[in-house]
Amino acid sequence: MSVAANTRTTVIPTMHYRDAPAAIEWLCAALGFEKHLIVPDENGGIAHAQLSFGNGMIMLSSANDDSPWGRRMALPADIGGRETQFSCLTVSNVDAHCAQARAHGAEIVDEPADKEYGGRGYALRDPEGRIWWIGSYDPWA
Repeated sequence: MSVAANTRTTVIPTMHYRDAPAAIEWLCAALGFEKHLIVPDENGGIAHAQLSFGNGMIMLSSANDDSPWGRRMALPADIGGRETQFSCLTVSNVDAHCAQARAHGAEIVDEPADKEYGGRGYALRDPEGRIWWIGSYDPWA
């Protein structure tokens, strides 16, 4: 018996950014996300945002260390630039995607390379230190 809902996507990574409005613009310009829903907060930040990428989505908001969720999450800058998870994007052209991300100031932490398990991929760090894995490998194929 499957417990997953019958929706377009059933796993949606959620993250906080210190400057969520700037992060949204960067994620769209550099990585190719599209704005699905943006809910500003009363302080000029983001209460809730949904960005789509193909049939996937991420949710994000402005970091708020005083909120229940904010107390549960650490940003890379809070923990020495480390990450506790990576988000992965599947793209059709890894090298073109890398060039686009680099042109928008992404720090490429692993250059594009063919992978022994199939596909091609690279990794980048976004302006607030989150690490993203970008690759052409389709685990469903």
